[in-house]
Amino acid sequence: NYRKIASTGLNAAIREARGEIIVRMDAHTEYAADYIACCIATLERVGADNVGGPARTFANSYFQKANSLAYHSPFSVGGAKFHDTNYEGYVDTVTYGCWHKSTLEKLGLFDEDLVRNQDDELNLRLVRAGGTIWQSPSIRSWYYPRSSIGPLFKQYMQYGYWKVRVIQKHRLPASIRHLVPGLFLALLLALGVMSSFVYWGRVLFSLLCLLYGLANVGSSVIVCLWNKKWKYIPILPVIFAAYHFGYGSGFLLGVLDFFILNKRA
Repeated sequence: NYRKIASTGLNAAIREARGEIIVRMDAHTEYAADYIACCIATLERVGADNVGGPARTFANSYFQKANSLAYHSPFSVGGAKFHDTNYEGYVDTVTYGCWHKSTLEKLGLFDEDLVRNQDDELNLRLVRAGGTIWQSPSIRSWYYPRSSIGPLFKQYMQYGYWKVRVIQKHRLPASIRHLVPGLFLALLLALGVMSSFVYWGRVLFSLLCLLYGLANVGSSVIVCLWNKKWKYIPILPVIFAAYHFGYGSGFLLGVLDFFILNKRA
């Protein structure tokens, strides 16, 4: 893997593979003993172009367990179907993936310009080419979420940054949920600047902060109530903020680089 990023490593492996089916299995994850068998069975049963399981999590530390709760909450991830461990059906993207090798070759493999989001971008190309993606809960894997606030913020900052490159490439976002954190942070920064000059700027800035704080704390309480895990209330608002502000700041930096400075790779 000459560039030491996921997309180039995946493509090198796919080119070397001799089998008819490719199954992607990432690090930071444990897999059920029948993972590959269920992938292949689902691929043949459904006839979709890509299949995979929902994004289950496995955690050890207090922070990891709280992060796992946030990971499955619509407040942090915008209701993406692959975070719903019980959902079976067609989706716009799926965890990891299983394809016929010929499908990947027709798509042109993973985009090697992308350090992150290469899986979402490939699935976007697949769907826009008329293909289908299927999620099945029978395909079981458990992802280890980040175990501290710094790596979590950095992870979602990278997701936000490279999502802009995907939008630049395709000239259209795959979903409105990809835009919300960046738009929210841009509005917050604009009102913050305006608050130094005009009274109504201070009022709107304070109101937006209050509304976000209420939504954050309220969502934290709902998550803990639903899962009966009250001890994570103190840390959940911080974790939700890391998701939102990490992704939002990366997105705005990506807008600067890819749209204003017109970078291509």
